[in-house]
Amino acid sequence: MVPIRVRQISFVIAAVLLGWGVEISAQAAPKTLTIYSGREEKIMRPLIEKAEKDLGMDIEVRYGDSTELAIALLEEGKNSRADVFYAQDAGSLGAVATEGRTLALPTQLLNKVDGQFRSPTGQWVGISGRARVIDYNTKLVKASELPTSVMQLTDPKWRGKVGWSPTNGSFQSFVTAMRLMQGDQKTLEWLKGMKANDAKAYSGNSAIVEALGRGEIALGLVNNYYLYRFTKNDPNFPVAIHHTRGDAGALINVAGLAVLNTTDQKSDAEKFVAYMLSPEVQNYLTQEFYEYPLVKGISVSQKQTPLNQLQSPQFDLSKLSDLKGTLSLLQQAGVL
Repeated sequence: MVPIRVRQISFVIAAVLLGWGVEISAQAAPKTLTIYSGREEKIMRPLIEKAEKDLGMDIEVRYGDSTELAIALLEEGKNSRADVFYAQDAGSLGAVATEGRTLALPTQLLNKVDGQFRSPTGQWVGISGRARVIDYNTKLVKASELPTSVMQLTDPKWRGKVGWSPTNGSFQSFVTAMRLMQGDQKTLEWLKGMKANDAKAYSGNSAIVEALGRGEIALGLVNNYYLYRFTKNDPNFPVAIHHTRGDAGALINVAGLAVLNTTDQKSDAEKFVAYMLSPEVQNYLTQEFYEYPLVKGISVSQKQTPLNQLQSPQFDLSKLSDLKGTLSLLQQAGVL
């Protein structure tokens, strides 16, 4: 029979070893990088799966509308479990950064992208560019009839012929740009004018382009790259792109990343940002999804008009951060 004293010592040693075991297993357990993504899953899933392999990380993604995710992050505050925010527009990124919810990114990452496509204080960086355009049905509208500005879309000649998506984050950033350029009153008048002119509301850009292809509408306010996803499968798809010049309808926005101040994985979060700025990912977004590459030295898709040939309004994209003001104006106009 084992003496009581020996058994007591054995229990102590076993407890210590068990404690060490728990501690070691807790330290060894891989952490999960949590990303709140306003980018749709069909674009992100292949990238996330490859990033997990290439970076040796476990990545979990919460998908949703960029605006809604930005609001969620602000509501969650310090209790948020998110490490990274991937938004489809600079307005959502700016709204989160303005509330002090982001961490400054390393200079070497920021410098990969031209200054106009990143936060001036380093709080977020653009990953890919997207231009606002007017897509049109070529069987219903002649190129010579196209408006030179989105402000002309309230004209009675376009009654019931224009598609838009007031709930879409990119559209809301476009409205914020209009507010900056035209002022709140003129923007409100335009929104009310569009509603009075029976603009057709859709769930998003893809739905607008589909409606254009059916001839349900003649014009649609969308981002540049959606059309190419349709013509890739149907070269005879009867829709083309029209660029306005110098107005909010020619805005060049970004989909971008921010590292959140709730992260306990700052290094891994920054590695993910660096990965998204790598030539491989930039080429993937450019060639597969027809977005504009933002890293210097990456060529634009041959189907796209180069960024330097577009006459877009020039202003600091971080000023698109007044998301609440834009949502309020959309509600006031009765389109939300």
